[in-house]
Amino acid sequence: MIPSVTTTTRVRTPALGQRPGAGRPDDGRPPDRGEPPPPSPRTYRLGMIFALAGISMLFLGFTSAYVVRQGLGGDWQPFDWPPVLWVNTVVLLTSSATLWRAGVCFHHTHWRAFARWTTVTSLLGLGFLAGQLWVWHQLRMRGIYLNTNPNSSFFYLLTGTHGVHLAGGIVALLWLSILAWRLVRPTEATSATIARCRIAVDVTSLYWHFLDGLWIFLVLLLFLWR
Repeated sequence: MIPSVTTTTRVRTPALGQRPGAGRPDDGRPPDRGEPPPPSPRTYRLGMIFALAGISMLFLGFTSAYVVRQGLGGDWQPFDWPPVLWVNTVVLLTSSATLWRAGVCFHHTHWRAFARWTTVTSLLGLGFLAGQLWVWHQLRMRGIYLNTNPNSSFFYLLTGTHGVHLAGGIVALLWLSILAWRLVRPTEATSATIARCRIAVDVTSLYWHFLDGLWIFLVLLLFLWR
């Protein structure tokens, strides 16, 4: 008579929500640590620096063409700017100051003040764009169009290109404002939201201050070489 041998095999059942086989020490794979961490803020900042380098090259090309074309003379006709352009310049510089103030409030975790200053900056940016459209309207009322003469063509080209880039900055500011107002509610002020805000503040501030400096450069160029 052959004795019967009974063997017992222990089957491991994965816990609820756990991927089968994940985290076992003998499966040759590292343990499941969840979602990968978000990219470092340095990654976003480096990407923005590359973007600003591209914008700088674009306007450097425009500047070279402007100076060369102005030197050819002949059909180059200077014209007076509408006074509202100077008001727009003050508005844009003020927006840089308010955005800087928003960044200070963020680093001091004054969420409500941070949200207010960010919203004010967005409104100032929208006001600058509206003022630029008004400048173009004033010029058209005086018979100065894009193809009136080379000077007017460069004026529309440079201010229009700057306005398009500024519109992108306003979109970023509006998104930052939404994040900022979420921080005002205690249930929304999570570490993930604060981390996203920190990146947005850093990258948006870099872009916005760059566009402000670029505008000052354009004003000096168009005013001194008109």
